[in-house]
Amino acid sequence: MTEQELRTLIRKAPDEGHRKLFDQYHSYVYAIVWRILGNTASREDAEEIVSDIFAEIFLHLDSVYEGSLKGYISTVSRRTAIDAFRKFSRQKPNFSIDDENFRDFPSDTNISQDYEQSEQAKALFKAVLQLGEPDSQILIQKYYYNRNASEIARTLHMNPVAVRMRSSRALKRLRKILENSNEFSFQEEGSL
Repeated sequence: MTEQELRTLIRKAPDEGHRKLFDQYHSYVYAIVWRILGNTASREDAEEIVSDIFAEIFLHLDSVYEGSLKGYISTVSRRTAIDAFRKFSRQKPNFSIDDENFRDFPSDTNISQDYEQSEQAKALFKAVLQLGEPDSQILIQKYYYNRNASEIARTLHMNPVAVRMRSSRALKRLRKILENSNEFSFQEEGSL
């Protein structure tokens, strides 16, 4: 169903339209939320966050410009998930081996290497967030969602040239943040 068809249905039959919107974008929103949250939250927490995202979308749907619904949904999903990530990452992990959510590791799993990579990913994400808006969103969309400057510009209501320039500057700032944090070592120039 196209965005225009969804909007028309929502105007004519709001309940049915909201259900269709939810059905069409639920997997998309859930994927964004789960990818950002990682292991910081349970699946139930992720589902609750997805529900909150759709409540926000339904409340502000009238103010979303024609043709930008998916971008709006993506932005709301990312921002809400990032806020939740910050909240959950501040809390101490509370699980036991008897917990049904505890995962068994295959025997060939290198737990220390996986842990190190996970910690580096968290440190990288934290450093990206330190860049502030819109630079953090530009880098997340470019490197995490593999979007080009034109797509990012539409989502953030910017000029593609400005997106490319901000991206370049943000990468330089990110490199300095990471070098100062001593959590990363750069083997070769241009690794970021």
